[in-house]
Amino acid sequence: MDWNQELLNSALWLLKAYAITLVGFAALIVALARFTVWGRQFWAISGGYFSPKRSWKPLAGLALMLLFVLFAVRMNVLFSYWYNGFYSALQGLDQKGFWFYMKLFAILATVHVARALLNAYIRGSFTIHWRTWLNARLVDQWMDQRGYYLGRFVQPGMDNPEQRIQQDVTSIATDTLTLGLGLVQAAVSIFAFTGILWGLSAPMHVWDYEVPRAMVFLVYIYVIIASVFAFKIGRPLIQLNFLNEKLNASYRYVLMRVREYGENVALYRGEAVEKRGLFASFAQVIANAWAMLWRGLKFDGYNLAISQVAVIFPFLIQAPRLFTGQIKLGDVMQTSQAFDQVQDALSFFRTSYDAFATYRAALVRLDGFQRNMAGAAELRLPALRENPDALEVDGLTVQRPDGKVLAQQVQIALRAGDSLLIRGPSGAGKTTLLRSLAGLWPFAQGSAARPGGDATLFLSQKPYLPIGSLRDALAYPSDQVDAQRAREILGKVQLGHLADRLESDEDWALQLSPGEQQRLAFGRVLANRPALVFLDEATSAVDTGLEHSLYTLLRQELPQTMVVSVGHRETLLPFHASALTLKGDGTWSAEALSAGA
Repeated sequence: MDWNQELLNSALWLLKAYAITLVGFAALIVALARFTVWGRQFWAISGGYFSPKRSWKPLAGLALMLLFVLFAVRMNVLFSYWYNGFYSALQGLDQKGFWFYMKLFAILATVHVARALLNAYIRGSFTIHWRTWLNARLVDQWMDQRGYYLGRFVQPGMDNPEQRIQQDVTSIATDTLTLGLGLVQAAVSIFAFTGILWGLSAPMHVWDYEVPRAMVFLVYIYVIIASVFAFKIGRPLIQLNFLNEKLNASYRYVLMRVREYGENVALYRGEAVEKRGLFASFAQVIANAWAMLWRGLKFDGYNLAISQVAVIFPFLIQAPRLFTGQIKLGDVMQTSQAFDQVQDALSFFRTSYDAFATYRAALVRLDGFQRNMAGAAELRLPALRENPDALEVDGLTVQRPDGKVLAQQVQIALRAGDSLLIRGPSGAGKTTLLRSLAGLWPFAQGSAARPGGDATLFLSQKPYLPIGSLRDALAYPSDQVDAQRAREILGKVQLGHLADRLESDEDWALQLSPGEQQRLAFGRVLANRPALVFLDEATSAVDTGLEHSLYTLLRQELPQTMVVSVGHRETLLPFHASALTLKGDGTWSAEALSAGA
């Protein structure tokens, strides 16, 4: 090799290889997206990120990373020739040549380190931007049109969506680059080092036949046969990795439920039952872990054995030529290095099978997430029109998922200041009717009109309190409420003792009793001042005296707000002008309440 001309030669090689690689890589991506299941899954998940209509930067970043892959291969080629010259100089006791190659190594090593650091930055920043886009896309799908709730009505169901968003997004962004760019580097390395190995190989006599360039044929045959068996051994790892993530997520969920419902468990003294459940869930995790361990030992042990045997091949074949003086020590070392590069490149699929199994499982989970969200978006929900001044329900029929009718052809008409109490036996469909009016129940037909957006507020029996400050919890779902106004509201709902903790960031669902949470929810109504409020047994955790105070406060502070309550207590009657009674068999009746406010 003429090192004086190598800068120009390497530039020309990079230019040619880059043009070929870009075309081949693009063709491969198209083929995988069209003809493989996992390729279509990947494109459905991430295709939008690489669309030039959205931005040209991802494609430019990918093109730059491909260039650095080729740069790395070319550096390995140069190091291969450096090894040849360096060891030949040592063998020939060439002191001048020794120092020349030492200086050359300093140059090559400096370039190699700079390339590696710059490549790490480019890949790292590309991964961060990709993760950010993927996270935003999946969170949008999960939150928009209430897919986080409606997804439970779609079959097949989906478990642990939070894990899919948080963990699998990271896996897709990092593993795609590792596997994709690793494949390109393997393919280019095969091409580059096969040529070197071809030039260094000699014929070999096998019985009565002479095999020309035997080294090249040996490495290809060896790796292909080894890979076939590796795929067979490693194939179960795909399902085992999928189960590993699923079972671990389920175990975390069971642990989380114990923490969330700790008071209930303690009151029931249910520790023994919960422990059995925890141990049973963990046993599934461990059983799968053992299966992964044994399968991994087989797979890794096989790969390690194959790799170790490959180390001695080039020395066994080239040693006779070295001893007879046909080649130099540098040729032997370059042969070993080139053989190792070709063997590693050809073994890429075999050694990466475990990583691909994990990657494939992440693709399956994210594809299931997207399908579930798409199914949620296609659910037929009751037609809700916007009417800022009234609640009008015209012929709404509510069913259970099994088709049983809970309420048929319901008619409701409320104007500003009106109030309605929905009653009926347990299981009659009172809460389900409210879900239908909220646009959350896909097993309902008919139409309704109500104030849209933040002008309608729903209060459930167990209020939702976001993690953050008490003021944020009071303002929810609005962004903010004035501090002075917040203190006034806390006093009115008899939570004045919490006024000094208004800016304290805590998990308020664990800090407040159920009764305090329901009082805070009433304060939320005062803070948001909706045109229509639905109260689903919103005073079940407070005594009747406090219930009376809260409803009186609500009617005094918001006299024009339409109020729809669900409840069993007779003490609610004085605060409502009319009642809708669900009978439980699909029928219903309406009546005016003369004592209504």
